[in-house]
Amino acid sequence: MTAIAELHIEDTVRAETARLLFEKECKFVAGANNIDVLPFSESPEIAFAGRSNVGKSSLLNALTRQTRLARTSQTPGRTQQINFFDLSGKLMLVDLPGYGYARASRSRIKGWNKLIHQYLRGRPNLMRVCLLIDSRHGLKNNDEMLMVELDKAAVIYQIILTKCDKTSAAKRQSIISNLIKTFPQHPAAHTSILETSAAKGDGLIKLRKELAALAVSAKFG
Repeated sequence: MTAIAELHIEDTVRAETARLLFEKECKFVAGANNIDVLPFSESPEIAFAGRSNVGKSSLLNALTRQTRLARTSQTPGRTQQINFFDLSGKLMLVDLPGYGYARASRSRIKGWNKLIHQYLRGRPNLMRVCLLIDSRHGLKNNDEMLMVELDKAAVIYQIILTKCDKTSAAKRQSIISNLIKTFPQHPAAHTSILETSAAKGDGLIKLRKELAALAVSAKFG
């Protein structure tokens, strides 16, 4: 058997594993607005982080093939706590409050940001952070600040471009090229950047395969 054939078989197996995992029930487990009430979990966790209105909730709903798993809104900043979603006991999907613009008091936004940072630095079974970047706007200062913090905490993160149905391929490629140039300064950054559209379903199969592979490889205890 050739190396190419072996890679094809391996990719087929990964795709089927991902399909089966993400066809299983995903349900809301808990919401936490304080570090002291974070739920105990033995499952590997994947956190979704990004600016307000980047499309985190929409992407989570599309990934799990559900319409109302994560709450979506046209109003930035509606996710005001860390929400935990259990995917068949195999994977915990974690929806973090959006940072950046939100219709809330400055003190409340400061509290959300503190909670995000405490979670990211102190969760032992956190396997990866999916850092969502709006393909219409590209990397912003607060995205880069989070990247630096994740580098310091040695938490692997992968950049996921969202809303790719709303931008041209040329613009996305420009954003990706600029992001790749920053990677030498970001040791915790995963080198693969995924392009997604929750509305059109683009890139979801690839993202499911990435996350399912983490669930399979995770071993704790």
